[in-house]
Amino acid sequence: MELNERKMKILKAIVKDYIETAEAVGSRTISKKHNLGVSAATIRNEMADLEELGYLVQPHTSAGRVPTEKGYKLYVDLLMGTNELDDSDKQVIEKCVESNMSHIQSLIHETSKMLSQLTNYTTIGTTRQLVKPSVIKHIQLVSMAEHSILLIVVTDTGDIKKTDIFTKKYLDQAKLNIISDNLTKKLAGKSITDIDNNLIAFIKYEIGEYSSIVDKLLSILNSNVSEEDVSISLNGVTNILNYPEFNDVLKARSFLDMLETKETVSQIIHSKGILKDNTNIIIGSDNDCQQAKECSVVTATYKIDNEQIGRISFIGPTRMDYSRIYSIINYMNILLNNK
Repeated sequence: MELNERKMKILKAIVKDYIETAEAVGSRTISKKHNLGVSAATIRNEMADLEELGYLVQPHTSAGRVPTEKGYKLYVDLLMGTNELDDSDKQVIEKCVESNMSHIQSLIHETSKMLSQLTNYTTIGTTRQLVKPSVIKHIQLVSMAEHSILLIVVTDTGDIKKTDIFTKKYLDQAKLNIISDNLTKKLAGKSITDIDNNLIAFIKYEIGEYSSIVDKLLSILNSNVSEEDVSISLNGVTNILNYPEFNDVLKARSFLDMLETKETVSQIIHSKGILKDNTNIIIGSDNDCQQAKECSVVTATYKIDNEQIGRISFIGPTRMDYSRIYSIINYMNILLNNK
């Protein structure tokens, strides 16, 4: 069954309406509200097809449809646009950025607090202590035994990081030297904050069946950064209670509990999601944190002069207004890039 342009337009309309109302969307509503040029009966048939394809679900017989996680992901990946922010929203954001530009940590944490109030979502501001991260100088893989490799990373500060890698397949030293040279060529001069998911995917593709080495490499680079070196501010924690999806007391308590420790918060915002520019969008079950699997998390990484200054994360129900959040993130980028 083909996911044609008409189905995409109908799915986009349903997602936008459901985000706004939290009520199942029917074909008549779509027909009246959105000028799609087709009858309610045709829309109803297309909605049935979208349900069969897994993008919509019908919660009750004779009710309208609501988006599934698969539907939200398609919307975020292909259908979502950016909206022009109201002048009042722009002024609030501009004022907060201007008043905190002299102190980077305040910029992230105060802006995060302001954005929680502006969007009615929970926000998390994270900054590292202002210590310049070490930069990779050289990477070397050394054969230690038939199924054991030593991974060595030398940094610009002279630090040497080492870890053992156990492999199912034997790799001779000549092959390991080729992989070492490839990794050094791609990563020399970069810190852990410079290595994004696109670069990781490219390197893994190049070294193919030996891609697990990259995971070990990232692990030892990240191990040098303690959670104690990260400053975290939580804002609007109880905002989630304003959404009908979290009216259930147990669900609300589970949400509040998951924000109690730095380790859990870090897991929530560092899960892998849909990458769009400097933004990571994690929808529902894609979150590594079990307690966050009924939420969506949108995290923006901010830089000034190509140096990462921190992250701001938005947490809400999967019925989050992704387009508005993405528009706010983009406007923040514009402001910071002009500084």
